[in-house]
Amino acid sequence: MKRVILIALIFITTIATAQMKSSKLNWHTNLEEAQTLSQVDNKPILIYFTGSDWCAPCKKLKEDFFESPKFKHKAEDLVLVVIDYPRRVDLLSQEQLDYNKTVIAKYNKQQTFPKLVMLNSEGREMGRISGYSPSRDTSKHFTFIDEHIQVE
Repeated sequence: MKRVILIALIFITTIATAQMKSSKLNWHTNLEEAQTLSQVDNKPILIYFTGSDWCAPCKKLKEDFFESPKFKHKAEDLVLVVIDYPRRVDLLSQEQLDYNKTVIAKYNKQQTFPKLVMLNSEGREMGRISGYSPSRDTSKHFTFIDEHIQVE
């Protein structure tokens, strides 16, 4: 009986892990590659500017918004790009950090974090939203997304 329970637990864990992996978001770190995908798939690009290791609102937004099932559903209609600006130098390669700085200089000149910027496939900005409420209300962020995509 113990063996059957153990096998059942392993089976359930395996299925749950597979489902969790399949629900992971596909974040890109290169805007030019994202633009190519955007053109092929006819989807807008969502750039997420974050300070992953120091920005408390960024961490909360990631948890409350980006990791929510509702966002994961909407993300199917977007090409996602994350541009991180960490303080710890070991989190990104120097090449990636330099690249991120060029994207920040173009689309986030004020260096406000977190920031979401929506682009069309040609790189033209369609909208932006900065910050995250201490009350952890994601409604403005979902409204921002809904303004630029059509989700059933």
